[in-house]
Amino acid sequence: MLRTLFILLWIVLTTGYLGTLCIVIAFISKSPDASLKIARIWAKGILFVASIKVKVNYHPEFYREKNYIYMSNHMSNFDIPVLLAHLPTHLRWLAKAELFKIPIFGSAMKTAGYISIDRSDRRSALKSLNQAAKNIKEGVPVLIFPEGTRSKENAIQPFKKGGFILAVDAGVPIVPVVIQGTWRIMPKKRFLVRPGKVILEVGKPIKTSGYNRKTKDDLMKHVRSVIIQSFERANKGNKSC
Repeated sequence: MLRTLFILLWIVLTTGYLGTLCIVIAFISKSPDASLKIARIWAKGILFVASIKVKVNYHPEFYREKNYIYMSNHMSNFDIPVLLAHLPTHLRWLAKAELFKIPIFGSAMKTAGYISIDRSDRRSALKSLNQAAKNIKEGVPVLIFPEGTRSKENAIQPFKKGGFILAVDAGVPIVPVVIQGTWRIMPKKRFLVRPGKVILEVGKPIKTSGYNRKTKDDLMKHVRSVIIQSFERANKGNKSC
């Protein structure tokens, strides 16, 4: 318990300090990329203090310089630092509006170019998706948790359709991303933080050019099937470590 309290205190202090620094630097530089670099330092510091080791596997057909929509499963609060620290791109996040209301953290997200989506307001949500599609077409990669929230169990939940509307509108490939191991480190509604190993799978890009809004459900089923298969393989590999 003392270890968990130390980790959480570290997260609060570094979030306050680096979050404020993100806001100041973004205001001076007028570029969100500087804030994203600080966010990466924040994420790596959390993983180090929490004794979390991450192994990253990239599919041979994944190219870092290309523009993608990243879709990841969501198991734990530690998914965010894992992704920030190890995905090799300055991506933006499509995140629920509630996160933007958190003092300092929310302001830092705004200055870093993250996109707020209010699921309680359909018109506002569609407006956010349209803006995100425009940003992606202009070369800004975006990350989405298609499950919408963290899983209560170590399993993949049903996907929400919003991200797939965004994908077919933007017309860029989807990269399935699978995180395995963070659920055991800190499950949803658990306070204790355990050290552990995480496997991060960056999968083969999936083309979206053959889909439209009418067939987005087919794309959603395909992406979910790929993520489930990769998750189950990673789960077996993690247990054998």
